[in-house]
Amino acid sequence: MDFSITVFRAIRITDNLNLYITETLVITWIIIAAFIALAIVVKVKSKKWKALEKPTGLQNVMEFLVASFENIFKNSAGDKIIYLAPWYFSLFAFLIVSNIIGITGFRPPTADWSMTFPLALSSLFLIQYAGIRHRPWNYIKSFFQPVFIFFPLNIMGELSKPIAMSFRLFGNILGGMILMSLLYGLAPFILTLGIPAVLHAYFDVAVGVLQAFIFLVLSITFAGLAAEDS
Repeated sequence: MDFSITVFRAIRITDNLNLYITETLVITWIIIAAFIALAIVVKVKSKKWKALEKPTGLQNVMEFLVASFENIFKNSAGDKIIYLAPWYFSLFAFLIVSNIIGITGFRPPTADWSMTFPLALSSLFLIQYAGIRHRPWNYIKSFFQPVFIFFPLNIMGELSKPIAMSFRLFGNILGGMILMSLLYGLAPFILTLGIPAVLHAYFDVAVGVLQAFIFLVLSITFAGLAAEDS
């Protein structure tokens, strides 16, 4: 049973550098294209929303999602970095779809560490940005506390955040994908007539949403703590 990532094509850039078009990359493009299409639809329809006396349909859904996310964001990071909420909302939506897409038969992009690590790394950059923007000197000084000899340890602790976050997300999604693949490949046929639906609901949907939420909360909490004065 092969769990490796399919490579559709390798494009040669230089003698020592190739660009690989992988299964992860193609599925990510499909998800992004779907979000772009949805954003265009919402943008077009939103022009009429202000004229409506009573919100209905898509407007209610979008307002509910935005309001709910803002509450989660403020509870985790406060109001100081609320300007970062659109990025984290997009990240959360992408993670949910990427995590649960396994129910369609596609390999989840987040079952590839080369996807989860850059996402976690982007969160690390935003943590540093929030800290330097809101309390530049105090934030830099925090790396030398309680005494200056702790500087290497503090740097290592900061760098460990994206590594831990990326492996947590990657490991949980990959583990669920492997278990479902083993069930289909090794279990008797009779056990694949209904049981997979329950397991898909857990490993693909429940675990997928939970891991996206954990990744989100950790990211915005770290950024909020970096921006707050200690």
